[in-house]
Amino acid sequence: MIPNDFIQTLLARVDIVDVIDRYVPLKKAGANYQACCPFHSEKTPSFTVSPTKQFYHCFGCGAHGTAIGFLMEYASKPFPEAVEELARDAGMEVPRVEMRAGEAERREQAQDLTSLMLTAAKFYRAQLKDAPRAVDYLKGRGLTGAIAAKFGVGYAPDGWQPLAAAFDPYDDPALETTGLVIAGDSGKRYDRFRDRIVFPIHDSRGHVIAFGGRVLGEGEPKYLNSPETPLFSKGRELYGLFLARNAIRDAGKVVVVEGYMDVVALAQHGVEYAVATLGTATTPVHVQKLFRLTDSVVFCFDGDAAGRKAAWRALENALPMLADGKNAVFLFLPDGEDPDDYIRQRGKAAFEALIARATPLSELLLTELSAQHPPVTAEGRAALVAAARPLLAELTAPILSALIRRRLADVTGLPETELRTLLRSAGSRDPRPRGEAPAREPERAARRAGPTQRRAPSLTRELIQALVLQPEVARSMALPSPADGTPEGAALSAMVEFFRESESALTPQGVLQHFSGSAHEGLIAQALATAEDHGISSEQSLEHLKAGVVRYWQQAQRAGRSGGPDDGAAPTREEGERLRQLEMVRRGLDDSAAGPAGNRS
Repeated sequence: MIPNDFIQTLLARVDIVDVIDRYVPLKKAGANYQACCPFHSEKTPSFTVSPTKQFYHCFGCGAHGTAIGFLMEYASKPFPEAVEELARDAGMEVPRVEMRAGEAERREQAQDLTSLMLTAAKFYRAQLKDAPRAVDYLKGRGLTGAIAAKFGVGYAPDGWQPLAAAFDPYDDPALETTGLVIAGDSGKRYDRFRDRIVFPIHDSRGHVIAFGGRVLGEGEPKYLNSPETPLFSKGRELYGLFLARNAIRDAGKVVVVEGYMDVVALAQHGVEYAVATLGTATTPVHVQKLFRLTDSVVFCFDGDAAGRKAAWRALENALPMLADGKNAVFLFLPDGEDPDDYIRQRGKAAFEALIARATPLSELLLTELSAQHPPVTAEGRAALVAAARPLLAELTAPILSALIRRRLADVTGLPETELRTLLRSAGSRDPRPRGEAPAREPERAARRAGPTQRRAPSLTRELIQALVLQPEVARSMALPSPADGTPEGAALSAMVEFFRESESALTPQGVLQHFSGSAHEGLIAQALATAEDHGISSEQSLEHLKAGVVRYWQQAQRAGRSGGPDDGAAPTREEGERLRQLEMVRRGLDDSAAGPAGNRS
């Protein structure tokens, strides 16, 4: 395992501008460097690289990271390879330390499982050549040998244990771990995929991590997926994404469909920017991945009731991921047709014409809500506003949110200022029975609209920004660690814990790298990007940090709480001393110690 202190030192030694400029030519723009974003299609540069803070951020798609993160995202390098490359350039040798108990075993297991999946993929591909019935089926669906080879399509032979020919011993427990083999109640083992067309599912690095099997002709289940495994989580992966990345960037959009054959058939007819969910509804992670590649996501569904219900779930999960400039639209196909049928019968031009006429998210939102709560009576209009309230609370795109509010005001006949006040009030509850579209899961409705819902104080975000800009100063201060249940409070607490435990020198890019892939990465990256966009200097951030920490503890003391505005504990004598120390810092009397040593919280 690579020690964290080496990562921090490495990031302080390399220049991110040089690293990125090798792949994407950069141009000087004031204090920073700019280029058209390599992660999505754009004509006006919104991709910014900061030489002072040593991180990149795209104000269009939200892509962000350090030099290590760029190599992983753009060059598809695994973390160790990215670190090795930067270390070589910097003339440094990567040290290794013993992994924590179980870590080595987990990594070794993951490598072994990936190797097993590759062996299985090769076996299935080889079996397709000797399966005329499967070949005829694919030809009948309009697939060529070239497109089948591109997607690695194979065939799982009929029978109980065909994989025994590829794996010796067949009773290897890892075959069950990967989901290739099932152990029955009597202990007898048999192949999961039998007499099915098999589609390998790849991760972001192109490794086979799962399979999807499509029945030949009629039969149930029509699609069979690998189960959740150490390699595969269907809520995080999208079929075809690895192969479609370049086409998505070139087209400036991505089409999300529901079946493997839809993806392959669309690619066969020139629509190579399609991906599919894996037997589950579109998740926020799916949406986040797609918006990092492009500004426009097209959700394609059947036009029946089930399709509209699936579209509503996708809409719900897209709302928190939207930003102004991002575009989610919904394409409903004629009844009884799927993308495969439609494009084979009508061609690429007709399908893309449908995309051009797709329904924008804002229109679908208001249309569906109005259908559930017709605004023809005062009661209907009130129900419409109540139903819209938790949804608009999830929308973080301020301009789009304002425009939707304006349309909602027109529909309900409420003045926009009054509507804005009503939408901010708490306590709304969706009156629809569970399962009806637009449906709300009870726990999500409670979280979004319940009486405990409250935005974290803006002071918490200010502190996150100041801490990431001044991590070395921050580690010597009496930092707050709020337990208020908000994402901002959780991120601040995690940063405080990291500062307390880290023994290496800290830099903004090092902090961002440490939280890469965590739930807090987005908030921290946004804090860095906002500081860069507003031109906040190191001196300003230091003043913001000192003043912000003092304000936090002052608020806590006024509220009669020592752990922050949501803690509920009585103030202590130690807290009073801490506040006096912080006041000294604010006045510039003591810049080195803002709190008693060893009493950081």
